[in-house]
Amino acid sequence: MDTFLGLDATLLARIQFGFTVSFHFIFPAISIGLASYLAVLNGLYLWTKDAAYRDVFNFWVKIFAIAFGMGVVSGIVMSYQFGTNWSVFSDLAGPVVGPLMAYEVLTAFFLEAGFLGIMLFGREKVGPGLHMFATAMVAVGTAISATWILSVNSWMQTPQGFGVNADGQFIPEDWWAIVFTPSFPYRLAHTLTAAYLTTAFIVGGVGGWQLLRGRVHNAAARRMFSMAMWMIVVTAPLQVMVGHEHGLNTLEHQPVKIAAMEGHFHSHEDGAPLILFGLPDQEAGEMRYELSIPHLSSVIFGLGWNGAMEGLDVVPDEEEPPVAVIFWSFRVMVGLGFLMVGAGLWGLLSRWRGNLYASPWLWRAMVAMGPSGLVAVIAGWITTEVGRQPYVVYNQLRTADAVSPLGASAVGWSLIAFIVIYFAVFGAGVLYILRLMHREPDIGESDADAEPGPTRAAGITPQQQFDRGPSAPAE
Repeated sequence: MDTFLGLDATLLARIQFGFTVSFHFIFPAISIGLASYLAVLNGLYLWTKDAAYRDVFNFWVKIFAIAFGMGVVSGIVMSYQFGTNWSVFSDLAGPVVGPLMAYEVLTAFFLEAGFLGIMLFGREKVGPGLHMFATAMVAVGTAISATWILSVNSWMQTPQGFGVNADGQFIPEDWWAIVFTPSFPYRLAHTLTAAYLTTAFIVGGVGGWQLLRGRVHNAAARRMFSMAMWMIVVTAPLQVMVGHEHGLNTLEHQPVKIAAMEGHFHSHEDGAPLILFGLPDQEAGEMRYELSIPHLSSVIFGLGWNGAMEGLDVVPDEEEPPVAVIFWSFRVMVGLGFLMVGAGLWGLLSRWRGNLYASPWLWRAMVAMGPSGLVAVIAGWITTEVGRQPYVVYNQLRTADAVSPLGASAVGWSLIAFIVIYFAVFGAGVLYILRLMHREPDIGESDADAEPGPTRAAGITPQQQFDRGPSAPAE
C-alpha cells in the first residue's frame, strides 16, 4: 500500500481536512457570536445613549473584522479540497451538496459582504438608523450562513430526500427533506448556542483581563464583563439542555456513534452504566480501568433504570468508528460544558453579593476559561465527524470510496505545507487579535479608524447630532 510516514492517502486526506476545518471553524464560532453581540451593543447604545455601549462596540468591531476575514480565507481553502482530495465525493454528492453550498454564498455571504463595510465604517457617514440596520444584517447573515452549512452537514449525517442514478450519484428528489433532515434542528441549535457561548467566554475573559489590569473604573471594561456573565448564566445551562436533546436524536438515528461516545463495547439488556472515565481498547473490545455509575446511561437517554442499550458488539468491526477519539473528545466537550455552567453560577453569586467588580479570583477564572468555548466546539465537531466513520454520507458512501485517487506522498506533503502556512499566516492574525484584546477600551474610540463622512448640518455629523440628543441645538 502507498503510504507517507506510515499513513495511507485516505487517512492523510481526512487529517488534512480535519486540520483545516478545525482551524477554520474557530473564526466563524467567534464571528457568529460577535456579530450578534455587536448588534445588541449598538441597539442598546441607540436606545439608552449610554456611551459605554458604544465604546464596547468600537472595541470589539475591529476584532470581529479580523476574525471574519480569516474565517472567509480559511473557508475558501476547504472548498478547494473538495476538488483535490475528495473529488469522488464531489462527483457523487455534488447534485445535493453543491446547491446548498451555493445558497449559502448567494444569501448569507452576499448579505454579510454587502453590509459589512457600512457596519465597520459607516456610523459617521450614514447615520445611526442605517448603521444599526447594517449591523443587524451582518448578524443575520452569519446565522443564515451557519444554517446552510449545517444543513449540508446534517444531510451527510442523516441523509434523506434523494435517489441514486445509474452512475451512483445522489440525485435530489425532495429538497424540503434534504434541507430539513431529522438531525438538522438539533445540530443548528447546538452549534449556534455554542457560538454565542464561545463569544460570551471570550468577551468575559477579555473583560476579566481588563479588570485584573487595574481598569476597574473603565466603564467599557466593566460593561463587557457584566454582559458576558449574564450571557453565560443563560446560555450555558441552555446549551446543556440542547446538547441532551441532540444526544437523544443521535441515539435514534446514529446509535453506533452513541455507543462509541458512551464507551459501550457490549450491549446492556438490563440498564447501561454511565462510564465516566476509562481506557478504550478497541482491539480487545473492552473498556479498561472503567469508572462508571450503574444504569445511569440508560436513565439519561430516557430508557428507564433497566432500559436496554446496544453496544458496538452489534455491528461488524469494520463498521465501528475510532472509539478512543470519540470517547475522549465527548468528555472534553461535556466536562467544559459543566465548568461553564459553574462559571455562570459563580458570576451570578458574585453579582448577588454586590462584588462582581471586586472578585479577582472570578476574573482570573474567566481569563483561564476564555478559550474554553473554542476547545469545546472543536471537541464537539471531532465527536460528531469522527463518530460518523467509516462513512462520509452515513450508511450510503464510505469515506474510503469518496477520496481522490492521489498518492499518499502528494497528500502528505500538502498537509505539511498547510500546517506551516496556517500557523504562520493565521498565527500572525491571532497574535494581532490578542494585542487588540490587551488594549484598554478607549473612551470615544472610533469604529474602525474611518474618516468622517459628509455632514448634514453646520459641521455636525449624524452621530454627533445623535449624541447631543434631539433637543440639543446645532452650532
